[in-house]
Amino acid sequence: MPYSYSVTSHSPASPHLVFAALVRAAAWPSWSPIDAVELEGGGDSEDRQQVGDTRIFRTGRAVSRERIVELVPDRRFGYENVGGPFRSYRGTVELAVAPRGGTDITWSAVFEPKLRLSGPFWRWYLTRFMRRMADGLASYAADSS
Repeated sequence: MPYSYSVTSHSPASPHLVFAALVRAAAWPSWSPIDAVELEGGGDSEDRQQVGDTRIFRTGRAVSRERIVELVPDRRFGYENVGGPFRSYRGTVELAVAPRGGTDITWSAVFEPKLRLSGPFWRWYLTRFMRRMADGLASYAADSS
């Protein structure tokens, strides 16, 4: 059974600046709860990532692998969790010019956990974690402008 979450945040920064922070893996520990990031197969995490790149995130003792599956400049960043506790996981960060200026950020995902009955826990946990991600991204992009 699939589950989902969606969180929103607002940044006074332009969609261009928000997107620039998303596609540069090395920046993620600066604005998120993630401790460290590296690119699978080497490469420089300072460079802009592309569709097909897999990033390895470390948060405490937890490790997650995510593959970028969609990039629409200044509008959308799509990724899939590879392995981990999910049978499937597709996350999307949507960026929209806000009516009052800046960028509205919507971070959402549809996922199916491997462990039966763990869906409500993962929805609760991911909603809280991704709210921190979206808020951190919004602040970081604003500070970059």
